[in-house]
Amino acid sequence: PGLVAVITLTGQVGLIIASITGFFPGIPSFNLTLPGIAGIVLSIGFGVSANVITAERIKEEILAGKTIDGAINAGYKQAFSAILDGNLTGVIVAIVLMGAFGPPGSLFSTILTPFFFMFGPASAGSIYSFGYTLIVGAIVNLIMGVTASKLMLKSVSRYSPFRKLWFYGGAK
Repeated sequence: PGLVAVITLTGQVGLIIASITGFFPGIPSFNLTLPGIAGIVLSIGFGVSANVITAERIKEEILAGKTIDGAINAGYKQAFSAILDGNLTGVIVAIVLMGAFGPPGSLFSTILTPFFFMFGPASAGSIYSFGYTLIVGAIVNLIMGVTASKLMLKSVSRYSPFRKLWFYGGAK
């Protein structure tokens, strides 16, 4: 599970950078600021926590006596609500930041301007950059941290050298 986590985190960072640089059609390139880098680091933290939560759930299922395949399926199923909750909270925060400090004519900007009147235009781009990278990171984490990692771990667990319980947190 640790090696799969490293691969999915690498893929997550690659997809975030590709989204920022305008690699995907329909998504414009974006200037990366220091707060934007902080958003990337925070979204990597989302990915790490998703992998840790999932690995612990799989370990609990193995210790409860389930098979490797059953533990992987149950572990991902039990971990999904916590992962979704954390990422959804990050998306909501990112939407508020992008709305409050985004283009002045947007709906969220119009609604939230009275609450954020103390921030001038100098901070708008930086905070918008943080919100943008945070929302992209949370969405990519749901793709890589849940879907891709489950697919990879289930595939790896099919090979006989990786059918040992101690790989997944069971007793040796």
